[in-house]
Amino acid sequence: MKSIENKTSLILDLFFCLVFMPIVVILGPARHWISQWPVFVSIVCVYMYGCYFVLMRLSVPKMLIAGKYGRIAGIVSALIVLTYLLTLYPLPDMDFVMPALSEFQTQVRNFGVTVSLWLMFSLVLGYALTVSFVKELYEQMLLQKKIAEQRDKAELAMFKAQISPHFLFNTLNSLYSLVVGTSQKAEDAFIKFTDILKYTYVTVQKEVVPLRDEVEYIQNYIELQKIRLNEHTEVVWNYDIDDGSVKVPPMLMLTFVENVFKYGVSTSKDCSVVIKLSLKLGQLEFSTHNSIMKHAADFRKDVPVGVENCRARLTNLFPDKYSLETIQEGDKYHVSLKIQLL
Repeated sequence: MKSIENKTSLILDLFFCLVFMPIVVILGPARHWISQWPVFVSIVCVYMYGCYFVLMRLSVPKMLIAGKYGRIAGIVSALIVLTYLLTLYPLPDMDFVMPALSEFQTQVRNFGVTVSLWLMFSLVLGYALTVSFVKELYEQMLLQKKIAEQRDKAELAMFKAQISPHFLFNTLNSLYSLVVGTSQKAEDAFIKFTDILKYTYVTVQKEVVPLRDEVEYIQNYIELQKIRLNEHTEVVWNYDIDDGSVKVPPMLMLTFVENVFKYGVSTSKDCSVVIKLSLKLGQLEFSTHNSIMKHAADFRKDVPVGVENCRARLTNLFPDKYSLETIQEGDKYHVSLKIQLL
């Protein structure tokens, strides 16, 4: 999708540079200025191109969605001021036999130039905003399609792998009856594993779940992973939430937690993994920190894809309300996710 977006942007930019602006210049009064004031025409063209690329790169639609009306007003005001200053460019006076007539014709000409400049600016502004909104709509459609495809694939994979829930949980209950009394550790692990399966089955069709359920799910997952580890790996799991009823998409942070235990633990070398989750006044912060202990080649191949899939999901769910940073320094890997939920 990113390749398509880049090509679309390039096509739109080339159309403006090679078709739209030349037509505005050739069909407008500017064609008469080229021979008389080449420097002025060059400044005007550079300014109009600059206006277009500034508006395209700042993405007014995204700022509108994010409610950044003050920033939009500031940008438009700055462009209007710059356009006004351009209209004050000192063009040479017209020379007639009668001085009064020369002054009058100069004023008429300057007025015509001013009107033409404002018209060109309006056309460029209108084109840039129209293209920005069309581009944003197109990107959102591509993103929605990608998210839908990922969801369909996940549901299909779940369907293919799915055993009848009643049969599965009845079987687990039967197995649990065999485990009871053999080992407290085995009983706890079995209960946590059952809870994870139930959570997966129950939430696969849900759009959102309470944060407290997501926290419990992550905690059960971590406790199960710790069973296979020994004293070489230290696992730090901290969470602090002020409202467990806040709704979040299910298994939103699972990819990062899975990566921690897939690539960041060892049974033969000392290492530590840190997983933190907090919610304060509607601001969710989640982070992981670990060393890359094994499967470095797979890590470099798989993790970026997983992160980008998560980023696409976050963009669809929380446009302009999240930040996701991943930092790799040597064999250290850090993830930092912030979402404004309320």
